[in-house]
Amino acid sequence: MASQLKKNMKASEIMTTQVVTVRGSATVADAVKLMKDNQLRALIVDRRTDEDAYGIVTETDIVYKVTAYGKDPKKVRVYEIMTKPCIVINPDLAVEYVARLFSQAGIRRAPVIADTLLGIVSVSDILNKSDFVEKPRELTLEEEIIKARDAARAVCAEKGATSPECAAAWDIVEELQAEAAHQRAMKPPKTYFEEYCEEHPDAVEARMYDT
Repeated sequence: MASQLKKNMKASEIMTTQVVTVRGSATVADAVKLMKDNQLRALIVDRRTDEDAYGIVTETDIVYKVTAYGKDPKKVRVYEIMTKPCIVINPDLAVEYVARLFSQAGIRRAPVIADTLLGIVSVSDILNKSDFVEKPRELTLEEEIIKARDAARAVCAEKGATSPECAAAWDIVEELQAEAAHQRAMKPPKTYFEEYCEEHPDAVEARMYDT
């Protein structure tokens, strides 16, 4: 399966690597200056130790939690309004899953971390740098499903409908179809394996694994 997904763009390919960090003890006024000087909408809050978590402070945090209440930015500390620990992104995560995570968590950006801070990825990066328009995952996935289905039928024709190789080949097809169904939030009316079983009923027994 891993080899089939290599073509997908990853978070590491669209992230911004020039990340500006701020201390949690810094004032919000300091954070605002950093944002203005670097034309940023968020800052990553540095860890105090290697065992500590990263945090994030955004323009929304500042506006909603400081400006909206008339507080003095020079007297409010970043740690008072930041989110910590914040949601982090694995650099190898496919862009579609970054987008799905953002949607589910209701966030617009997150740091990209693999032991250390590598960058930051935002909805703007997804919109402007990814290839979701040219290569929508739904179409790519459907192509993979068709190829896997044809490959499974070929393996089963050669090895037999009840062979372990046939069963393993259909596992790949069903996993891909399950992923596609999850994307569409609906179960396919009939999987390709179920269609195959109408022709070869014995194939069902070959996929009854011990648990």
